[in-house]
Amino acid sequence: MTALTTEAGPDRRPAAADPRPGEPDARPGRLREALRWGALRIVALAVLLAAWQAVVSAGVWPRVLVPSPGEVWRQFVLASTVHDGVRGVGGHLLIEHLGVSLGRIGTGSGYAVLAGVPLGLLIGTVRPVAVVLEPAVTFLRTLPPLAYLSLLVIWFGIDEAPKIWLLVIAALPPIAAATVAAVRTVPDQLVEAARALGSGPVSLLLSVRLPSALPEILTGVRIAVGVAYTSVVAAETINGVPGIGGMIRDAQRYNQTALVITGILAIGLSGIVLDALLRLVERLTVPWRGRA
Repeated sequence: MTALTTEAGPDRRPAAADPRPGEPDARPGRLREALRWGALRIVALAVLLAAWQAVVSAGVWPRVLVPSPGEVWRQFVLASTVHDGVRGVGGHLLIEHLGVSLGRIGTGSGYAVLAGVPLGLLIGTVRPVAVVLEPAVTFLRTLPPLAYLSLLVIWFGIDEAPKIWLLVIAALPPIAAATVAAVRTVPDQLVEAARALGSGPVSLLLSVRLPSALPEILTGVRIAVGVAYTSVVAAETINGVPGIGGMIRDAQRYNQTALVITGILAIGLSGIVLDALLRLVERLTVPWRGRA
């Protein structure tokens, strides 16, 4: 009996954690699956480029409207280098245009987070505040950025202020709305247990409601950054150079379709990278997401 008790004691690993001889390792299978999906994406991209080139070669549309992939690549190289004494586009390289726009997006989204999360917490927990401010948040969420850009230019001029304000106003409503929804869906059992342990309103908000709502809040932040990204071209239509939106706007004025497509691709690819970084932050910040 003593020997049996010793083997089954708490120091022994659970049977499920012990390696089983002959059982295949799951990691090679996961690696093969990742490679398979990666190959599928590469094939899909190759098919898209081939179809694009076929449409251009068939002359379905004039080349001034639909340039070839080679022309877009050439424009990308010209915009990213110094050629014939010309530095990129408008005196700035493509990476510099993109960096300025990303800085504006980061600033606007940062201010939106600082204002939107507390606003959402108040709306979600204080009924009078919700009655007064929730319709205002919904009103702002339905407005397209161009609807209030002209007003911001009248108020703040044509420098950086109207651009940042436009991105803040565009990014704040999704964050506030996600925070409100997350706070209101916190399980009542958690709230009642915290109250039984003596938590006051502030402690209840910071130690129970906010951690429970944090995964959905971070999802709202990701959505808000995407909204800010889609609004940056509108924000940079006024004195937006350097900036990727201003570069696209100037290229559109001179029918430089290849440069416009280059700017669009730069925005989309950088957006994918930015969203991947936000997903990583989400996994590191709220590792309990999706767990019971």
